[in-house]
Amino acid sequence: MSNLLLEINNLSSFVGQKQILSDISLSMKKGEKYALVGESGSGKTMLAQSIVRLQPDIKLSGSLKFNGVDILSLSNKELQKIRGKKIAFVFQEPMTALNPVQTVGSQIVEVLSLHLGLTKKDAWKKAIDLLNRTGIKNSDEKVHSYPFQLSGGQRQRAMIAMAVAAEPELLIADEPTTALDVAVQGQIMALLNDIQRQTDMGILYISHDLRVVRNFADTVSVMKDGRIVETAPCEKLFSEPKHEYTQMLLNAVPEPLNAAPPQGETVLSVKNLGVSVKQKSGWFSTTDKPLLQQVQFELKQGETLGVIGASGSGKSTLAKALLKLIDFSGSLKICGNDWQAIDNKQLLKNRQDIQIVFQDPFSALNPRMTIAEIVGEAVDILQPQTSKEEKYNKIKQILNEVGLPESIINRYPHEFSGGQRQRIAIARALIVQPKILVLDEPTSALDLQLQKQLIDLLKDLQQKHRLAMIFVSHDLDVIAALSHKILVLETGGKVVDYGMANEVLKKYAKNSFQAA
Repeated sequence: MSNLLLEINNLSSFVGQKQILSDISLSMKKGEKYALVGESGSGKTMLAQSIVRLQPDIKLSGSLKFNGVDILSLSNKELQKIRGKKIAFVFQEPMTALNPVQTVGSQIVEVLSLHLGLTKKDAWKKAIDLLNRTGIKNSDEKVHSYPFQLSGGQRQRAMIAMAVAAEPELLIADEPTTALDVAVQGQIMALLNDIQRQTDMGILYISHDLRVVRNFADTVSVMKDGRIVETAPCEKLFSEPKHEYTQMLLNAVPEPLNAAPPQGETVLSVKNLGVSVKQKSGWFSTTDKPLLQQVQFELKQGETLGVIGASGSGKSTLAKALLKLIDFSGSLKICGNDWQAIDNKQLLKNRQDIQIVFQDPFSALNPRMTIAEIVGEAVDILQPQTSKEEKYNKIKQILNEVGLPESIINRYPHEFSGGQRQRIAIARALIVQPKILVLDEPTSALDLQLQKQLIDLLKDLQQKHRLAMIFVSHDLDVIAALSHKILVLETGGKVVDYGMANEVLKKYAKNSFQAA
């Protein structure tokens, strides 16, 4: 009896006349953990979806066998018996994959009823047990929660519970930890490991995070431009990469900065900064729930402060407070100006001293505005005395500085890749020549090569403009590559460490922030 779970030979896919996958061949054993790695657009997700023919408009050729059954010859009705039961998916963003108007419990119950034929009572009991197995506390309560009521890590656990509910033989996990902080990332990978050992199912894991892949996979295939360029056992691929593209990916992991902070003037001073929200504590009373507590630090010209911590520790709250986008207590001085004391008119004028770049540039950029309008908008608001010609020259100059050509100014955000959109977001922030740039998880959705390009770009811009930066991230490699100092927050917004980057990283390189 064959031990092969998945056999793919010379698989190609076409969208109209355009070829997406070219002569893909791989074989996966039962119970194996197999990883597909590569940059965005390399064809990883297309290959995964082709295994169960999720895209009906895409033409497939070649051979694709699951447990000896030719997937390409099956009818839609026959495929439905395999999807969800024999082969299950865990998607990158559970918030879009889960039904927002159904509780997570009812969605798991639907899978159990459809594929295992359980009664409603038994299905609900099994759903609670599945959530409990995935590490969700108070599962008997959480089973009645809607997706928006759960944290990112809890939603991904619920998605995994739904995927493994029918006890599949193959689980396809497509970037399941990309948007999660490293603590939750490590927990999810440990969970997948545990489930795999208990059920002996095969896992096809798709990722651009080589660190996670190295600690998880048995076999790795590297994809580029719709082709597999190298396949090897995991440790051999990392220790002896053969293909130049694989070598390039491994070399794209950023090097630590290991530099002393510059001795410039202080541009940001934060003392006893706190943020809290009101929450109900009874029928007619409320209490203050702290999101940040007694945060203190200083930032000098040309210096980078890295901010790390698990989800819910207040990292993004701190970023918003520094721009006075939310109310806060304590002292915040930017370029000598007390932001608690100034009026709204003065605040608008001073906003050009500090700008922000958000995590997702696609949602941060107005889809109806051209690049010229997006990048030049801050000039219109903060520097209204600027002439049209001066503004146009500023736009050209800043686009050039972030590595984008002048020819893009009349195009729209949807026409660009994730890395290009993030460069546009940086150009928009820098066009008013701020003294401080706040970056909130700007690399979390980018693959390693794009991350490295963005890190190199930020270093160049910092050196050229003596820019002070606050870099919020859950990726310790990225933090180490940019930061002179590091601030560590824990749940509830308490500062648990603050100091030189190399000293702080020694303490936290192997703790809960690091992926397992």
